[in-house]
Amino acid sequence: MLNSTNFFLLAEFRYYGSVRIIIFLLLLVSYLITLAGNILIVTLILRHRSLHTPMYFFLSNLSIVERCATTTVTPKFLSIIAFGDSEISYRGCMLQCYFYFALGSVDFILLAVMAYDRYVAICQPLHYITVMNPRLCIFLAVISWLCGFVDTLPPTIVAYNLLFCGPNMIDHFFCDIDPILKLVCQDTSLINLLNLIASSFTILGSFVCIVVSYTVIIMAIFKIRTVGQRWKTFSTCSSHCILVGIFYSGSVFMCLRFINGFAVDFNKMAVVLNTIVAPMLNPFVYTLRNSQVISAIQEDFSWR
Repeated sequence: MLNSTNFFLLAEFRYYGSVRIIIFLLLLVSYLITLAGNILIVTLILRHRSLHTPMYFFLSNLSIVERCATTTVTPKFLSIIAFGDSEISYRGCMLQCYFYFALGSVDFILLAVMAYDRYVAICQPLHYITVMNPRLCIFLAVISWLCGFVDTLPPTIVAYNLLFCGPNMIDHFFCDIDPILKLVCQDTSLINLLNLIASSFTILGSFVCIVVSYTVIIMAIFKIRTVGQRWKTFSTCSSHCILVGIFYSGSVFMCLRFINGFAVDFNKMAVVLNTIVAPMLNPFVYTLRNSQVISAIQEDFSWR
């Protein structure tokens, strides 16, 4: 019987030799790029007044979330690959699980808030400054963080008080809730219900907000007469659309984990996509596709 004084063992890394070294280096490089890129975005937004707009304010929040989210998983994964350090304490496991899902929830809610920001900018351009005032922006950011952390708190509290028995091996490279529940020796219907409610609120709720916002945006764009102006208007949403596609692709993989007969572990692929790939791509998406950010970078380098 496991309790808060015991520990779990995460799945061992099965590759050896040169393959192990290559995967470790790739993961380490991607993690360092994620940290450096997202720190760069936040620094640029703080330094340049031209980036003191609602869109970049929410982007800086998104960068902070992604930097924290990848830090909850990647360092331990690197430790498993490099040193075989698969042991994690009971409390540490629960904290890792909580912060992973809480920060992921904040991500999805912020994406919905950014979609609303794009809706106001395109459909109500004359009222944009009035509607998206600093007070509302701060309120939406605070609500996003609070909802993300509060939404995942009830399932975590229930999981912390579950009874575990038998093997303590978690079939994952981090403390994901599904492999943890496989070790429980009591009824898990309550926590499954709480997880369903929490995920429905964040993933499904934010997705509905994004779809509604972009439906109205697309309808407004089609009313523009010239094709060039249509593309110019839609290009202001392109970076956000790419991030939405990346994040919700991970959610699709998580849904496919319930389908039997696949050789690929979709749950692990979803974690890699949402905590390693997406945070690493975020800085590139918003720098390579945004002239204002590129100008800010060039200004800093020319000043140096």
